[in-house]
Amino acid sequence: MELEVRHLRALCAIADTGSLHRAARHLGVAQPSLSTQLRRIELELGGPLFLRAHTGCRPTPLGRLVLSHARPLLAEMQLLVVEARAAAGGGTELRIGSTASKALAGWLRRLRAHGQNPTLHMNVSANALLRMVLDGQLDVAFVHEVEGCPLRIPPELRLRVLVEREPQFVSLPVDHPAASKPEVDLRDLAGDRWMIDPTVDGEWDAVQRMFRAADVSPHVLHGDYHTADALVATGEVVTVCQPTRTPRPDMAVRRLKGDPLGVRLLVAARTETALAGVCPALEEAYGEVARQAPAYREWLERAPQGTARLLGSRRPAPDGPRRPPSPALP
Repeated sequence: MELEVRHLRALCAIADTGSLHRAARHLGVAQPSLSTQLRRIELELGGPLFLRAHTGCRPTPLGRLVLSHARPLLAEMQLLVVEARAAAGGGTELRIGSTASKALAGWLRRLRAHGQNPTLHMNVSANALLRMVLDGQLDVAFVHEVEGCPLRIPPELRLRVLVEREPQFVSLPVDHPAASKPEVDLRDLAGDRWMIDPTVDGEWDAVQRMFRAADVSPHVLHGDYHTADALVATGEVVTVCQPTRTPRPDMAVRRLKGDPLGVRLLVAARTETALAGVCPALEEAYGEVARQAPAYREWLERAPQGTARLLGSRRPAPDGPRRPPSPALP
């Protein structure tokens, strides 16, 4: 059997949902069919990829290795399809660059519904994306600026602030003692291994400052956040996460006491017109994912008015063309 894209998609679905039953429902296939497919994939790759238990499925070390390669491949394949369809349709592309965000899917969906033709370029480096906008390789960039680590923003670019300060939360194994509380003190995680992605602009410096301020010095591993998710689920590490991260059966998302780590969410373009065409759809998409994240929704409900406004729009994503959105974010 040759490994195909559908097989990689199935493995990622099992890892993301934590069970064969939920993965099968997500993929729209029967569970016995997915189980058979998984066995064939494991036979092809030479070993078990998941540990099955009554609580669900967790990746084995081999599974984590395969997933670390599968996710980027799927992202590249998705980008290839988007760009090919745009080229075949002959429409004008809206070239969007972004750091990781749960709001991306809803944003792209809304832009397409408004008659735009977006393509997506992902990069962990916000500074690299801003440079690409300046150089004309991208039309718009949606990036986060880690608190205390200012981005190198070219003065020629125009900016909009989506969120002035988004608190960063922590993801930890669901059976971790600290997960029993809605808010976690950093000192309760001092004995845990942390995984941090040092390639994210400013991330490692800000996390180090956070540890010093709390007078803790936990053991830190460096790795990307997809790998971190897999290791959190198996109880190996805890990690910083965006507040829009939704919990899973094997992973809890909790606020950090005192909100010691934050980011500013920015949208950059070369013209105000370009910003006006994309920012309202992005705010709607961000508000949607914020409401779907229980810990963040609770945090926002207690936040100052300027941030709590993100919970105000409860309109679903449009299904077709409609009146152009308002040109500016509040």
